[in-house]
Amino acid sequence: MTGDARSDRDAENADVVGMWVTVDGHIRQELLPDGRYDEARGDRRSAYTGRYTVSGSHLDYVDDTGFTATGDIRDGVLYHEHLVLHREDRAEKPS
Repeated sequence: MTGDARSDRDAENADVVGMWVTVDGHIRQELLPDGRYDEARGDRRSAYTGRYTVSGSHLDYVDDTGFTATGDIRDGVLYHEHLVLHREDRAEKPS
């Protein structure tokens, strides 16, 4: 499966596996090592699930319902459509 997280975990592709969250913690997107993702919104667990592929620092998402989206990693930040997500261990906590 070329392009999924398993086959592209090399030096030319961004390391994206892990939990990504918005600064307010409302949206939590877990990128799994098998090329799947699970996104929670507020109290709604698994609000969106599907597959993702990585090409360099660019991500392509296909939701289990067929909806598609994209994202890009820039300076350690995931810009996913209109969202800005940080790795959970690096996200700033709201005051």
